[in-house]
Amino acid sequence: MKKVITYGTYDLLHQGHINLLRRAKALGEYLIVGVTNDNFDRERGKLNVRNNVLERVEAVKETGLADKIIIEDYVGQKIDDIQKYDVDIFAIGSDWVGKFDYLNEFCKVVYLPRTEGISSTMLRDKMQEDITIGIVGAGRIAQRFVPESEVVSAAKVNKVYDIDKDIASSFAKKHNIEKVADSFDELLKDVDAVYIATPHLSHYELTKKALQAGRHVLCETPLVLNGDEARELFKLAEDNGVVLMEANKTAHSPAFNHLITMIKSGQIGDVVDINASESKLWGDKFTRELDATQAGGSMFEMGSYPLLPIIKLMGTNYTNINLYSKMRDGVDVYTRGVMQYPHGVCSFQLGLGVKTEGNLVISGTKGYAYVPSPWWLTDYYEFRFEDQNQNKKFFYKWDGAGLRYEIQEFISCILNHRFSTARLRRRESIAMADIMQAFNERKNFKEI
Repeated sequence: MKKVITYGTYDLLHQGHINLLRRAKALGEYLIVGVTNDNFDRERGKLNVRNNVLERVEAVKETGLADKIIIEDYVGQKIDDIQKYDVDIFAIGSDWVGKFDYLNEFCKVVYLPRTEGISSTMLRDKMQEDITIGIVGAGRIAQRFVPESEVVSAAKVNKVYDIDKDIASSFAKKHNIEKVADSFDELLKDVDAVYIATPHLSHYELTKKALQAGRHVLCETPLVLNGDEARELFKLAEDNGVVLMEANKTAHSPAFNHLITMIKSGQIGDVVDINASESKLWGDKFTRELDATQAGGSMFEMGSYPLLPIIKLMGTNYTNINLYSKMRDGVDVYTRGVMQYPHGVCSFQLGLGVKTEGNLVISGTKGYAYVPSPWWLTDYYEFRFEDQNQNKKFFYKWDGAGLRYEIQEFISCILNHRFSTARLRRRESIAMADIMQAFNERKNFKEI
């Protein structure tokens, strides 16, 4: 039996895809179709895919042309698949002529004619209208947001507002933004969405006002410092039919998502312990991050990141949490948290005046995952086992400042009418806000 294999994204499946699959099928008796997974697409810089991998697999399945569908999720997989499935012919569209000649060593390579006048890119361009975004707060993080948004299809920043209009005007000039708003109310006019990059204590009121105005909201982490406020905001977003998302860039990075997926699939067995650390020594003690009146301190400034892997892997139903902090001028310059679960224990360390080793270690019954500092900018991790010959290393790209991944997911949720993202679910953001609230109220808290 002659086996043929082909690969593609198959986004917005159209007649051109179907024609290509038919031509590939005609080359043999058995057709294997590789569909790229979401993370692999993002690693390759494809940030405009409309359908997720499950939708794309189902679309290929419904054509009835594929005898087997597989997922492509890493560079070099084509060679592995050709050998694994004993493939005779590799088929691909003619726009890739010459790119896959290296596979001739393993099987015959055939470049198939494409259907003229139709492509997923053309369909996206026809279907897709720009999502206009207004930026609130022209500070450090917002400076990274604009260039990152420029590589995401359909994202268009066209307005900025800051309480200091001179800063907003300078920001707009630097980033070629059309309009500077005189007020937050004015910013909300003529935009589809807002990106909130203001200090923590303003997040609740600004987000609530934007949601009430029917605007989608991407708010910097931490979303809020109170669990009840988080519940209220997500309910308000749902009632108004708009997207509310917390802008935790680690949650949306391809490498971190792959790490979580692999651990959940049992690669290191049952997880029984997670230890996550993050720290930074601030030279200026008068900075906002160390100002008690502006919700400064390690927990509020950094807590969302070490809490992320714990809540993603262990869930939101912890049985107890204890917090230990070293305080200075009313803020925690160091905090350690210990969280108990029915079948495990987790800890996190945060420092704005104490330096810690910024690693992430996830311990399981078969082995452990190690992500070196700075683990929150995940581009590499290892699985380590008792038998060191089984150890595995994984390398990924981290493009730019990393905000493009969260922006792409935000835009995707808006365009596809998804009001929650699996990368950071609403209940997970709420759980983080509950922990921030517990710290603020000094529950199970001890000063060291």
